[in-house]
Amino acid sequence: MLDNTDKLDKNNFYVAKNLKVMEWLKAEIVEQVSKLFKSLISGKESHIIDSMASLVVSIYVLSRRIGVPFHQLDHAVQEKLHNHLNEGHEVEEWYGDLSLLQEYIKRR
Repeated sequence: MLDNTDKLDKNNFYVAKNLKVMEWLKAEIVEQVSKLFKSLISGKESHIIDSMASLVVSIYVLSRRIGVPFHQLDHAVQEKLHNHLNEGHEVEEWYGDLSLLQEYIKRR
């Protein structure tokens, strides 16, 4: 049977491990942004897509690590799109990208 000291040690280990993973994920996000910018310069589509996919995955995992469930992040993205559309965001006015993204997310 575990005594309170063992439980505290395991809890402290979990907290430390979680903090380390969060720091690693933040560094991963910065690294992927850098890779994305370099890929945009080189124009290699496969590298661009890989960097963007890695960013999305890292953001979702970081979200979970800080206590934000995936569905809550999804909802926040949908809300952000809705707000941008209502505010007349320039990207929407120029290209219609936000409404296309909103429709894509609704159909998934």
